[in-house]
Amino acid sequence: MTGTSGYYSDFEAKKWICEIGRRMYARNYVAANDGNITVKVGPNAIWATPTGVSKGFMTPDMLVKLDLDGKVFAGRNKPSSEIKMHLRVYKENPEVRAVVHAHPIVATSYAIAGIELDKALSSEAVVLLGRVPVAPYALPGSQEVPDSIAPYCKDYNAVLLANHGALTWGKDLQEAYFRLESLEHYATMLMYTNEILKKANELSCSQVSDLIGIREKMGIHSGGTPSCRIDDAPSPAAKETVGRPKEDDEAAKRAFMQAVVSKVTEAVLARLS
Repeated sequence: MTGTSGYYSDFEAKKWICEIGRRMYARNYVAANDGNITVKVGPNAIWATPTGVSKGFMTPDMLVKLDLDGKVFAGRNKPSSEIKMHLRVYKENPEVRAVVHAHPIVATSYAIAGIELDKALSSEAVVLLGRVPVAPYALPGSQEVPDSIAPYCKDYNAVLLANHGALTWGKDLQEAYFRLESLEHYATMLMYTNEILKKANELSCSQVSDLIGIREKMGIHSGGTPSCRIDDAPSPAAKETVGRPKEDDEAAKRAFMQAVVSKVTEAVLARLS
């Protein structure tokens, strides 16, 4: 839990980083010393995982405290070179209070293939995660990495790092981590439906619109809109037009059909906007 300031205390931040690190390691989201976790504890302060340490075996005394420029002012260890990626998320989106980076197998496979997760197949994925784009490849630890993710930090909840892994964020560490779980679950469903079953019933655009309405009521205003199936049924306006009596005159028929096409197109574009 966070205090009245809306930030974790130092004690809470360090405790939760170690706990989330254990969960990531147990779920095979990281191997060896992979991955990193950060939590914001003030307007210009974060706790971070150190470099060269397995996320499954961390203790609070191993963690490092930095400002948002990357200057270390507490802790005996060094932060990962990938801390730049976390700092960029915080700077681009001040509402973010925690960031998680890992290499979950299925989601990372999509990142390696350069395939974004953008299909509306699961209602939970639409609400909790949304569309997940792929950031261009960048050399790990370089300035290219934060630059590559910058365009996605405000409008999305996660991003795949080309040929590298995944990055998620949230208003607290639990949300950031659960988005990582949702990301891997979503990627696994896409793999099974696309590559094994080779069949998927995509949600319609009106269904996706309803789910986004639920998402917004939950206070989540990011995530983007995944691709969806154009609704089979015409809009009420189109139905009224279609129900009009046919005219004998061929010119009137053509004008009538043009009006139908125009109204249906308008309705579809309205749903997609």
